[in-house]
Amino acid sequence: MNGLAGKVAFITGGAGGIGAATAERFIAEGVQVTIADVNGEAARRVAEKLGPHAHAVTVDIGDEPSVKAALDDAFARFGRLDILFNNAALTDEVTMSLDSNVTDIPLEVWNRTLQVNVTGFMLCSRHAIPRMAQAGGGCIVNTASGSGLLADVARVAYGASKAAVISLTQYIATQHGKDRIRCNAIAPGPITTPRSRTLAGPLFDIIARHMPMGELGTPQDAAALVAFLASDEARYINGQTIIIDGGLMAHHAHVRDMTDFMNASAGTAG
Repeated sequence: MNGLAGKVAFITGGAGGIGAATAERFIAEGVQVTIADVNGEAARRVAEKLGPHAHAVTVDIGDEPSVKAALDDAFARFGRLDILFNNAALTDEVTMSLDSNVTDIPLEVWNRTLQVNVTGFMLCSRHAIPRMAQAGGGCIVNTASGSGLLADVARVAYGASKAAVISLTQYIATQHGKDRIRCNAIAPGPITTPRSRTLAGPLFDIIARHMPMGELGTPQDAAALVAFLASDEARYINGQTIIIDGGLMAHHAHVRDMTDFMNASAGTAG
C-alpha cells in the first residue's frame, strides 16, 4: 500500500483481535509498530511473533502517567510517531455483564467505561499529537463501533462511549488539521474472534441472519481499513467515521423477517 512503508505506529489494545491483526498488517506494509496493551505479557507475545520491527509496552489508557510513559518508551525506541491507532476498550466479561441500561448499570461501571473508552483515546491523542506535529503531521485512527450509531438491548455505557469517540474524532480532525494531522474512525459491526465467539455465543448466529452477505467480519477486514486510512492514499480523508459491517446497517430492521415472509408466501402460492 502506497505511503505506509517507513512509518511508525502505536496501537492500543494491540494484543486483541483487531489490534493484533492491524499490527501484523502494518508490519507486512513496512511499518514499525509498538503494541500497547493493558496485558503486557500478551503484547510481548504478539511482538515476538511479528519480529524485530515490533515492540511491546504495557499501558492502562485510562491513566495519564501510564499513557505518557508508554508513548515516551515507543518514541525512544523508534525516534518518531506517524500513526496512532486508538483501539483499546473496556470489554472484560464482568464489565460487559454489568453494562445494562441507565436504570440498572452500576455508576462505577459507567464511569470506568467512559474513562477508558473515551478519556483513554483523548489521553493517547493528547500525548501523540505534539510528536506528530513536530515531525510535520500524522494520522490517528479511532475504533468506534456500530453501537455508537445505533442502540442495542444492553451495553449503554459502551454505546455511549463509542458515540463520544465519533465526536472526538471530528474535533481532533477539525482542531489539528492545521498540524497536518488527520483523524478518522472505523465503526466495526460484528467481528469474529475466538474470544468474541465465546462471549457472544448464539448471539452471533442471530446477528448473522441479518447480514446481507450472510457472514460476519474478521479482524483482518478491519485491519485492512485501518491500514488504508493510515496510508498516504487516504491523505484527503479526515474527520470521517467509516462503517465496516458487511451491510448490517444499510437496511431496515424488518428486512430479514420480511424476506422470510415473502419467501413463505411464494411457497404457499406455488
